[in-house]
Amino acid sequence: MSDDKVNPGNETMADGRQRAEPAPLSVEHHNPDGLTPAAIHSDAQVEFICDPALIGKIPVPERAIRFAPDWFKNLDREMGMPDAHGLPGLTAKACLPMTDAFSLGFVIPLPFDVKFLIPEDRVSIQMGWAPDLPFQPIEQHHPAQIGAPDPPFQAVMPLKFINPWRILVPDGYSVLFGQPLSRPDLPFTCFSGVVDCDRFDTNVNLPFMLSGAVGEHYLPAGTPIAQIVPIRRDALLKKHVVRAASDLELAAQQSANSRKYGEESTYARDWRVKK
Repeated sequence: MSDDKVNPGNETMADGRQRAEPAPLSVEHHNPDGLTPAAIHSDAQVEFICDPALIGKIPVPERAIRFAPDWFKNLDREMGMPDAHGLPGLTAKACLPMTDAFSLGFVIPLPFDVKFLIPEDRVSIQMGWAPDLPFQPIEQHHPAQIGAPDPPFQAVMPLKFINPWRILVPDGYSVLFGQPLSRPDLPFTCFSGVVDCDRFDTNVNLPFMLSGAVGEHYLPAGTPIAQIVPIRRDALLKKHVVRAASDLELAAQQSANSRKYGEESTYARDWRVKK
């Protein structure tokens, strides 16, 4: 990459060479006002920062619900026929847990238009983008990094989206990076990872593999390439038990099942908590 190109983050190349880059600036997280932890978390926010030369020239991260797919948005709420219990038959559009998953966290969009050609062997991938971009939007991983060509990666070439956005979160927060949820229409599958972004002072790139059909694929700028969810580390539940349900719990479950299948909108009315 030439010196006049925008550099989105530090990377080690597939052949082991380290790309020379200036050290990123470190951001200190502090609490000058002496706020309580509860007050800090109630006012917490995520910041996405990038090279100033890119501002206004690439799509920006947004709340994940703004990237809900067309297949979901275009659905009618009802199927036009009753379900097995005599209630109106509903589609996924009426499934609030699915809507809440689409709403969870934020989405990082593809910065530039990209084309792929997936060949029959699914390994000799051809990629293309405009020649005058400020940085290369996709790079290749070495297949051995995922154990290819051993199962389950017999016909996989691992790649990575170069993410121009550094993510700042308050102290105590990590960020889960993963495939945009419920997006079988996307021709790629991201590998997931959790990064302690309150300490990690540079960009997180996004490894993936192509999972679409053999042939040409076009991804326009703005395509969601990762869904990210900030997580408070001190809120993680790490203990668990496995036991038989009590009679009281079984009765409550049976009652909930009867209401779930025998009444309309019970989940929305009585069980769902707005996120």
